[in-house]
Amino acid sequence: MSALPPCPQCQSAFTYEDAGMYICPECAHEWSAQTDTASEPAAKVYRDSAGNVLHDGDTVTVIKDLKLKGGGGVVKMGTKVKNIRLVDADHDIDCKIEGFGAMSLKTEFVRKA
Repeated sequence: MSALPPCPQCQSAFTYEDAGMYICPECAHEWSAQTDTASEPAAKVYRDSAGNVLHDGDTVTVIKDLKLKGGGGVVKMGTKVKNIRLVDADHDIDCKIEGFGAMSLKTEFVRKA
C-alpha cells in the first residue's frame, strides 16, 4: 500500500483517495492527486527592467537615480553594480556598490550590462 500525503491544510495523516482526489476527513479539504505527484515548484525567475533574465554574479547598471533612505545620498543613473546576488526578499538583489557599501536593490531599477 502506498503512503498517502498528509492534508496540506490541517496536516492530518488520515487522508484517503476517492476518484482521483485526496480527501481529508478531519477538515473536509479536497485536492487533486495529480498536484501531489508534480515535481518541486519552479524556481523564481528574476528579470531586469528590459525583461532579461538575471543570474547570481551578473553585472547590472542602475537605470534611474535612487535616493538612499536613512543615510542620504543618491546612487546615480548609470552606476555599474558587479557580482550581484539574487535573494527572495522585499528587494531582489543584494550587492555592494563602490562608495556606498552593501545595499539591496529591486530588479525593476536595473538593466543587465
